[in-house]
Amino acid sequence: MSLDELHDVPARDPENPPAGAPARSAGGSGWAALRPLLLRLHFYAGLLIAPLLFLAATTGLLYAGSWQAEKVLYSDELTVPRVGEAAVPLATQVKAARGAVPEGEVIGVWPAPEPDATTRVIMERPGLGEGETLTVFVDPYTADVRGQLTTAGDALPLRAWLSEFHSSLQLGEFGRNYSELAASWLWVVALGGVALWAGRRRSRRADLVRPERGATGRRRVLSWHGTVGLWAAVGLVALSATGLTWSRYAGENIGQLQDRLGGATPSVAAALTGGAAAGSDEHAGHVMTEGMEMPPPAPTADVGIDRAVAAARAAGVTEDLRVTLPTGGKGYVVKENDKTLPVHLDAVAVDPADGRVMDELRFADYPLLAQLTRFGIDLHMGLTLGVVGQLLLAALAVAVMFLVVWGYRMWWMRRPTKDRRLSVGRAQPRGAWRKLPVTVLLPFACVTAVVGWFVPLLGISLLAFLAVDVVLGFAAGRRKRSVVARG
Repeated sequence: MSLDELHDVPARDPENPPAGAPARSAGGSGWAALRPLLLRLHFYAGLLIAPLLFLAATTGLLYAGSWQAEKVLYSDELTVPRVGEAAVPLATQVKAARGAVPEGEVIGVWPAPEPDATTRVIMERPGLGEGETLTVFVDPYTADVRGQLTTAGDALPLRAWLSEFHSSLQLGEFGRNYSELAASWLWVVALGGVALWAGRRRSRRADLVRPERGATGRRRVLSWHGTVGLWAAVGLVALSATGLTWSRYAGENIGQLQDRLGGATPSVAAALTGGAAAGSDEHAGHVMTEGMEMPPPAPTADVGIDRAVAAARAAGVTEDLRVTLPTGGKGYVVKENDKTLPVHLDAVAVDPADGRVMDELRFADYPLLAQLTRFGIDLHMGLTLGVVGQLLLAALAVAVMFLVVWGYRMWWMRRPTKDRRLSVGRAQPRGAWRKLPVTVLLPFACVTAVVGWFVPLLGISLLAFLAVDVVLGFAAGRRKRSVVARG
């Protein structure tokens, strides 16, 4: 969180002795030995990763506001001009969408979730980009087409663009490295800052959770930085963890670990049996002889989307439905998508031949890890708590932006003011790791290695920091020996 945790404290503070005071003995144990190493790591992480954190927070803030913005921008498509007494059949609404886009292939239907909302008919059409679909919005009471938009999942154009901007800066796979690097370091910076702030000596305990009264200058900035960072830490760690699940490298490791622990997200079984998939065949069991013409294949029986949805509702799948049409030897899949608490995420598969429910999948039956993953992702997207969750996301984004600015501000305020040349604050002195006792150093190194392997961009960037630090230390040592030789 901060760029530099070297505290601006009175000379009597034993943690920060004044210049010329005797140094504390090396080789301390516990927190006294670990703190200088955390200070140096926190400094470099804040200095070099903070711009990425600020960028991720800025784009995340825009995304958090996109939920409400798209309701205003696309109000014509999302809402009906007048709520009618009864909706027309879904099959009629789908027919209207097909008439508006005859070249499109309907793959899904999202019935209107609210009385004043439109039905979404999801189509595939030539010319769309990867992951894109065409959504046709239909008035459920009149079957009038209200509009059509290119969408990505449930995201309309504005939110889809901002989502990609947040994750990759619209730079494709290469751009995703920025967000993964930010997410990889966010939890490290947050937890390290909390440890440094909580381990700081203070005369009043209340100064731990609120800005210090009467503080001025750099001490005042540090007080605000530490307090806000403490209050935001849980949310920042949660954002980091859930963000990594979408990442390219760490996300793959997280997925594999989740699968090995039995936490993979299950899916409803929608595959049809051989007979159901092929439809009834009156020639079954007969042998074709030479000269006989092959009859045309019998059409596959289909009870229609309205009966499929009725069967799903009868099975208890009722909230914010999303229907996937039969294709590729599978039946209707009807899922709930109500992610606000209490969530409704049950699903059923319906046989198109007779409307029978073939399989049911209840969210309560998900493995615990799969449930936690679902909750985490939805919280990260601002879904679980609705507007409240979106406001919390916005507050966390603003907090990160302020923390970064305060960190750089402290770094600037600690520069040598008597020096006429342009300068900045010094870093925590080198060699902190050599003061760690072996009982602390070895476990710390092992944990760092494991985490660096599991979160690759964190490990690679940490090695880069260490390499730069070694080079700078070598150069500083040569300059010092040169000065001594000349003197």
